[in-house]
Amino acid sequence: MLQRHNENRPSVFAHLDWTTVIIYLLMVIAGVISIYAASYDFDEASMLSFDEFSGKQVRWIGLALMLGFFVLLIDYRVYETYAYPVYLIMLVVLLVTPFLAHDIKGSRSWLTIGSMSLQPAEFAKCATALALAKLFSGYNFVLNAKPVNYVKALAIILLPVLLILLQNETGSALVYLSLFFVLYREGMSGLILFGALMAVVIFVVAVKFTDVMFLGIPEGEFAVLVLVMLIVTGMSFIYQRRFELPRNLFVWFGTMMLAGWLLAGPCAIAIPGRAWMLGTIGIGCVYIVIEALKHHIYKLLIPVGAAIFCIGFMFSVNFAFQKLQPHQQLRILVVLGIEDDLRGAGYNVNQSKIAIGSGGLTGKGFLNGTQTKLKYVPEQHTDFIFCTIGEEEGFLGSIAVVGLYMALILKVIAIAERQPRPFGRVYAYCVASYFIFHFCINIGMVIGLCPVIGIPLPFFSYGGSSLWGFTLLLFILLRIDAARKSYS
Repeated sequence: MLQRHNENRPSVFAHLDWTTVIIYLLMVIAGVISIYAASYDFDEASMLSFDEFSGKQVRWIGLALMLGFFVLLIDYRVYETYAYPVYLIMLVVLLVTPFLAHDIKGSRSWLTIGSMSLQPAEFAKCATALALAKLFSGYNFVLNAKPVNYVKALAIILLPVLLILLQNETGSALVYLSLFFVLYREGMSGLILFGALMAVVIFVVAVKFTDVMFLGIPEGEFAVLVLVMLIVTGMSFIYQRRFELPRNLFVWFGTMMLAGWLLAGPCAIAIPGRAWMLGTIGIGCVYIVIEALKHHIYKLLIPVGAAIFCIGFMFSVNFAFQKLQPHQQLRILVVLGIEDDLRGAGYNVNQSKIAIGSGGLTGKGFLNGTQTKLKYVPEQHTDFIFCTIGEEEGFLGSIAVVGLYMALILKVIAIAERQPRPFGRVYAYCVASYFIFHFCINIGMVIGLCPVIGIPLPFFSYGGSSLWGFTLLLFILLRIDAARKSYS
């Protein structure tokens, strides 16, 4: 039985993880310096002004520090007790936001309160993390115990996603999908993550190689079908060894799949390549089903399910792609190298890569970046703040920033693993997932590896909502962690 001990305020700060606080302070200080450099104007050169972006960010940081201090003073049990009510309130706020917010570049996601504009989606991250942690801290709650547990977890994650999509904020909605890593940590099968990875690969291959034909079918479709053959064959051999089934049966199966692959070209003369390859995969799947029923080993049906999923997803790619907004389609095509729109959708990324590349090893020096000072990179103080770092501080400065993020993420994971209760562990992994997603996608889109979806770099990009949201996430975690010794 858990025993709670009396706490006083000094004990909170005595058990506070000060290493994480120091990393946080270093990041916000480096962030405001980067914003000052990104928004600096030689024609109106001046010291820090509260009317400029950097000055406004200093005010946001001051308020964020006050918010963090206030969060640390609240009893840690409050966060678990009121997790569901806070989550429901945030769902209501997200629901009404499109009706109250002004249209900003096609998005209705910002609420104006006096002179401030706040984005509820940033604060909903914290509410969603608390609700998910509350669910997993329930009595005898085990994710894999029954299917309804998956339904509950997915509902908590996907409800904010749907409401944010109504605001036309695709980037902010995608962030919540990073919480699937939390489900994996808590027992979700790795096959689901593998399926998600395969969906991304299939989407990229099917979209990128759709114009060139091979054996009477698009190259992308041919590559996906070959990949399906390899996946089904590999999974079959793995299950054969795991369940000690007769090897000759699956050697025959593998040979058949290999022969189908090699004969696809010659046979395409008489039989369409698509029909031949689908027929080969179909025969192989029927064979696996027969063996699964014969030996009463129903896990052998997993490769069959994988094949059906991959093929079905492949045929749905074009339909799904056409459902995207035109600017979203163009961004994806630019990233995949299908379109070169250097004056349109690809302009930001192209100018960003020029800025980062021109920085070299040590950079051009503080306030000496030409690309950023001449305003060639749009949104360089928000989503594209990393290009300022790359140009002025060079490769070494960029690595230092990446090192700060790696230190923070690893520290949050370490905090997660030392939590005595599921609530603290799950919440900490939610925080880590958010940071990992923002860090990887933001830097990925700045250097041209990911589509531009408009998400900030935590603690560096200008903006009060982002700074407050991540400060709230991190300091609630620190408060929960500081109380971990209250349980014995």
